Amino acid sequence: MRIRIVGAGAMGRGIAQWAASAGHTVELGDVRPEAVTDALDFVASMLDRAVAKGRMSSAGRDGAVARLVPLGEPWAAGPEVELVIEAVREDLATKAEVFGKLERALPSSAVFATNTSSLSVTRIAATLQDPSRLAGLHFFNPVPLMRIVEVVPGAATRPEIPALLTELVEGCGHRAVTVADTPGFLVNHAGRGLVTEALALLEESVAEPAEIDRIARDVLGLRMGPFELMDLTGLDVTAAVIDSIWEGFRYEARLRPSFLTPNRVVAGLHGRKTGRGWYAYGDGVLGPAPESAVTGDAERPVFLVPGGRPETVAYEEALAGSLEAAGVRVERGAGPSGRAVVLVPVWGTPVSAAVAAGAGPRERTFGVEVLPSAGRRRVLAVTAAGDPAAARDARAVLARAAGGDEPYAVSVVRDTAGSVAQRLLSSVVAVGCSIAERSLAAPRDIDLAVTTGLGYPYGPLAWGERVGAARMLELQRSLHTTTGDPRHRPTRWITERAALGLALTDPGTSPADCLG
Repeated sequence: MRIRIVGAGAMGRGIAQWAASAGHTVELGDVRPEAVTDALDFVASMLDRAVAKGRMSSAGRDGAVARLVPLGEPWAAGPEVELVIEAVREDLATKAEVFGKLERALPSSAVFATNTSSLSVTRIAATLQDPSRLAGLHFFNPVPLMRIVEVVPGAATRPEIPALLTELVEGCGHRAVTVADTPGFLVNHAGRGLVTEALALLEESVAEPAEIDRIARDVLGLRMGPFELMDLTGLDVTAAVIDSIWEGFRYEARLRPSFLTPNRVVAGLHGRKTGRGWYAYGDGVLGPAPESAVTGDAERPVFLVPGGRPETVAYEEALAGSLEAAGVRVERGAGPSGRAVVLVPVWGTPVSAAVAAGAGPRERTFGVEVLPSAGRRRVLAVTAAGDPAAARDARAVLARAAGGDEPYAVSVVRDTAGSVAQRLLSSVVAVGCSIAERSLAAPRDIDLAVTTGLGYPYGPLAWGERVGAARMLELQRSLHTTTGDPRHRPTRWITERAALGLALTDPGTSPADCLG
């Protein structure tokens, strides 16, 4: 295929490298001729690096370079061009101008694709004389390494074009997911679950950014915590995406932005690129401060409150066994002794509710996370009535490990409905389920896009399924009932599947399936 790429910036040159390496002839144009020269030099250097690392042969490198064709101007005549991929700046007027010139210069058979990440594909297409020839083809940076592409049909896109683009993408070694033309498409929309809930936890003073990040990494198994991610991406970019998706979905509570971000953006606290964000960077400082040392009396006995609920009973048994193996005296019976610290396994409810129900003395009753940890970290939740000395002792006890094992890291957070990890997970799963119930993408595409594009250990639907639809429903109902915040309301997708015994990953039967 002969492909023309308009825009020789980071995305354009990445797409050029990807397509030329897969055997396509690639024309590269930009309004700045020097940008084309720089881009071709950059692509050649990337291909040289691939050869040096053994990922490409010298002949393959030479062939790819030979297939790169510089253009004097991006809208030159091109009777053989079959596909145009536009990768210019995110501005509707600019894209409309580019496609208008291309429409006059190229044959009507050429398919147009926009790499927009935030603009409506339908609105871009509407500026053309023939809107049916354009679709979205959203790549992620760096293109050769981010092996996922969103194929986004506009409202008027010809039905054969998404299939053509999918075949191209997968023929070049990437995965393609078809996504509805809605704000944030799929990956950016799904990614709001993590960062919006992390910001909500910070608003409520549940924990500091570093502690939330540690829990996200060590309990949920994410490669990077939400605040680390915002610093890497840039808070100015993240806040704009959050706002645009929230507004685009008509102020959906589940996607609600935080009041914390506007002032930080104005102050230039964007993250790594400005030297300071949620963490400081430069001058020998990189990222969060070291974790506080564990102190306190690790010899205090523990009374583990028996919840008797399926959501917590397995964790209670596992935690009791682990503590006993580490030499901790775990009390059993009707109630705690006068010296024991009381631990309450919580699932969607606050520790304060357990104290009110008589779980234990308020000054030495604390919550513990019940989600299985992806690393060696436990989470201790303290109420406003907790005794700091007792909390330090509880932390020391929870840090104990059996034999020669490394001690556990123990995060201390403020009491909240559920816990930090439960709220983050519930939000990730809920946003993914809301995408599925609106039919914005197929369940398998949602999970594929999130694991590939965001690097999560599981897609949101598969992650929820690992917990179980009934348990996820109970978590969301508890969060919603306790807080009264509509951001936590259960999704129809989870409610229905829990009632029917269907997997969260199961697309289920649609009316169209029943029409023959």
